[in-house]
Amino acid sequence: MASPRVFVSSTYYDLKHLRSALDAFIAGLGYEGVFSEKGDIAYAPDAPLDESCYRAAEQADIFVLIIGGRYGSAASMEDREFPEGFFDRYDSITKKEYDAAESANVPTYILIERGVHAEYQTFRRNRDRTDIAYAHVDSVNIFQLIEDILEKPRNNPVFQFDRYQEIEEWLRNQWAGLFKDLLSRLSEQEQLTTLASQVALLGESNKTLRRYLEEVISSVSPDTSKSLIDEESRRLDRSRILHDLRKNDFVEFVTQSSSLEISAVRDILMKSNSVETIVSNLKPSLNESIGRGIESVVKDRDSRFLVDINEARELLGLSHVDWSSPNRKERVKKRAKK
Repeated sequence: MASPRVFVSSTYYDLKHLRSALDAFIAGLGYEGVFSEKGDIAYAPDAPLDESCYRAAEQADIFVLIIGGRYGSAASMEDREFPEGFFDRYDSITKKEYDAAESANVPTYILIERGVHAEYQTFRRNRDRTDIAYAHVDSVNIFQLIEDILEKPRNNPVFQFDRYQEIEEWLRNQWAGLFKDLLSRLSEQEQLTTLASQVALLGESNKTLRRYLEEVISSVSPDTSKSLIDEESRRLDRSRILHDLRKNDFVEFVTQSSSLEISAVRDILMKSNSVETIVSNLKPSLNESIGRGIESVVKDRDSRFLVDINEARELLGLSHVDWSSPNRKERVKKRAKK
């Protein structure tokens, strides 16, 4: 059975004790750890070694990034000598591994040494100064990497640690939560699938029941059966239309912003022949601020507003409307003749 592949990214020499402990921890969970020093990465002979690491990172099931005091070697694409200055900017192999996993939406977990994170707070308050000697890091790029991670809108859980045991406990809890969330989603999907099947079966049952009832009515009362069946069919059609109208963004906005029932909104749509007329008929039922907002939308000719109105009219079997009312067009024509 395939096991989840966990790619562990960090600088090596300063964190090799953590990497070794994580290797044992990951194996103990039944997962497959991916560590460059163990030969777990298949290197392509026609490309720089680090590019194979990026490919392995984006193909992993889980990505763990450990940030300590060293930033690491420059990526091959930097195409220059290893920077020596603290404030020299460059992309390290570790950073590019993180970028590859992040671009592929691999579930990512970031571990930062507590001392490094504390100095990052100092850096934030003094980012323009170059006269500060930082005790825990060897490059300003570490702070930039942390900042990039924290600015991500998602997939960026960060944990500060002092001891290895804290890492193990946090990862165990995080991965247990990930597994539980997966089970919940599978359960919800199964429930939705079952519900959809039940709805489809109910729909077929309703069709059969309707056919039986029509046959019974036709046999019992042949003189009135046709008119009764036609009347009920029209009522069902009207109910279906009202149901579909409730899903329309324009109709939903109007019913939530006023005291109008959906049937009243339907009537306004049916008797109005332009956007301006629709707004004029709605205005008495809207509060002043909502009314002004809709007038502003009409004035700006918001295309989404027009699309929503015409989608609602299509459900009612009506033709599309445009911004200018016929009366307005007539006034424009009369002014032109004068």
